[in-house]
Amino acid sequence: MKLLDIEKGTFLVKVARLTVETLLTKGIKLPVPENTPEELFEKRGVFVTIKTYPYNQLRGCIGFPEPVMPLIEATIDAAISAATRDPRFPPMTPEELDNVTFEVTVLTPPELIEAPPEKLPEMIKVGRDGLIVRCGFASGLLLPQVPVEWGWDEKEFLSQTCIKAGMPPDCWKSPYCKVYRFQGQIFKEIEPYGEIVEENI
Repeated sequence: MKLLDIEKGTFLVKVARLTVETLLTKGIKLPVPENTPEELFEKRGVFVTIKTYPYNQLRGCIGFPEPVMPLIEATIDAAISAATRDPRFPPMTPEELDNVTFEVTVLTPPELIEAPPEKLPEMIKVGRDGLIVRCGFASGLLLPQVPVEWGWDEKEFLSQTCIKAGMPPDCWKSPYCKVYRFQGQIFKEIEPYGEIVEENI
């Protein structure tokens, strides 16, 4: 995966915030900015995460695991969904904008891990990989930063991804389930409307 530089990562985070701000205050969807760098029109998977500040509690997180649309368009759509369509939370209000931070995670394409179930923990690495577990119509995804934030090892990471899919925690041991790994570049605000940095987990 070609890595983005901090300028393009900063651009994406600012667009994510401006998208939500425009939606909540004007009721319209932000068009793709005319000054968008050409590289951001490549199709990439992306997630937008919104957290409360200063408590760093999740406020919304939605995205696209697969590279199905240009990165800049996916970021705009994911930002809207994270702010207003995450079923775990009520839609954001304009008053919250000063008390949340925005985070954009740009993904590599998911890669199927072809290994027997007992070998799966050896095939992933906390701090590098994100996971997708798919069992029939059930699917769960956790970003690379999640197991680091919670202090999970590889087996717990697999189990929690199963739980995210609405499945039993040991579903990753089933031959009927598929496990995918991916990596991500994380760009985030230090504080609301503040400096944007790339996070190395």
